[in-house]
Amino acid sequence: MEVIIPSQRIPVLAQADVLVCGGGCSGVAAAVSAARHGASVILLERWPSIGGMATNALVTGWHRSDRQKMVIYGLVEESAQRAERHGWIRRDRNYPHAHETHWFDSEGMRIVWQRMLDEAGVRTFCYLAAGEPLLEEGRICGILADTKQGRRALLAKIVIDATGDGDIAAKAGVPFEMGRAEDGRVQGMTMMFNLCGIDQSAEAQTARQAAINVVMAKMEALRDAGEIPPFNVGNTRGMLGYWGAPNHLPWNMCPVAGNPLDEEELSRLTAQSREQIVRYLDFWRERVPGMAGAVIEQTGFTLGIRESRRIRGRKTLTAGMVLGAEKQPDAIGHGVWMIDIHDPLGSGYTTWTDRDARNMLAEGASYHIPLGMCLNKTLPNLAVVGRCASSTHEALASVRVQTHCMVMGQGVGAAAALALNAGREMHEVELNELQGVLRKDGVYLEDLPGQE
Repeated sequence: MEVIIPSQRIPVLAQADVLVCGGGCSGVAAAVSAARHGASVILLERWPSIGGMATNALVTGWHRSDRQKMVIYGLVEESAQRAERHGWIRRDRNYPHAHETHWFDSEGMRIVWQRMLDEAGVRTFCYLAAGEPLLEEGRICGILADTKQGRRALLAKIVIDATGDGDIAAKAGVPFEMGRAEDGRVQGMTMMFNLCGIDQSAEAQTARQAAINVVMAKMEALRDAGEIPPFNVGNTRGMLGYWGAPNHLPWNMCPVAGNPLDEEELSRLTAQSREQIVRYLDFWRERVPGMAGAVIEQTGFTLGIRESRRIRGRKTLTAGMVLGAEKQPDAIGHGVWMIDIHDPLGSGYTTWTDRDARNMLAEGASYHIPLGMCLNKTLPNLAVVGRCASSTHEALASVRVQTHCMVMGQGVGAAAALALNAGREMHEVELNELQGVLRKDGVYLEDLPGQE
């Protein structure tokens, strides 16, 4: 079936030099970076607040170190410093000798990033999803959005797609890939959750640690028999045993799998994941010392989606580039995270469990995140940032984490502003100038090919 939409005259709600669609961490970084370099910027976010998974879905860990030293700075470091003033962030106990370097408070980071947007003069519209792109003579000139007053247009000279799913780019006709090569399945998704009511006494924590092997063996046996849902073994063991089952900290153990671009299926998977958490908790109350009074304090506002569309860019990041710590002439920052693939079938297995040369960079090594993975050959004034950037299924499993997405956002935001100032397309920006600007803005950017 089809319906016919009659021709309409759409009022313009707002216009700017740069329109950023999506207010997650990559979108915030892009908007702040572009605005600080002189562009007028509009940021659209479909949820009630900015920050995406970091502020709305309990994903509160950052990866910034090559296991010897910190290599991701820029707006990530500024965010950390601002959060630290209020006690909203803490260093990992293994800092800086693990990729995982910081853990932050979601509510605090929401405030930090909103302040940064406001100070930069970014016009922010929450509660408003970007809709259809407006195309004219091979360029994107804005998007349509359905507001509470009716359909409106937002116009811009450059559009940055930070939707995560590459919605704007795909609707505008930019080619994309999706899923792994053999069957098109994307990485498994996770519902994060917090617990409270756990006995935190030294006696209870000692008893939990003593019981962990028996508890885990029973959980795995029940999972294999289909009596409890699949779960991430490493995270479950860590939270119950090594870390003492702490109150108020996010658990990253509840997997589901499916198509994140199918809204009905995504709704079903979200409900299913919350049912899974209840079943884990029923087991723990009976079997785990000190957890008889445990309750669910909070679940994520949304499922953690790790992969959907990957836009076909001017350059595609590959597993070989990641594991080989490959350096790029168009680098906008560094990446450090391993190839961390969560089973697309939803078993809860992740290659993080292996942590070996098959999926980790050598200690002290990092790869370059190239500008070209955020640009495309179809629409020169459209860029993407975040997990929808151009990569293979395997490489995405590294570059998808928040710190790396913020590297993309900061680099593309600066490139957009420089392109506007020079009257050029983003792919025509002088790389030496862009990289010099990023360094002045605090970005760690070393080992550029052809440069001393």
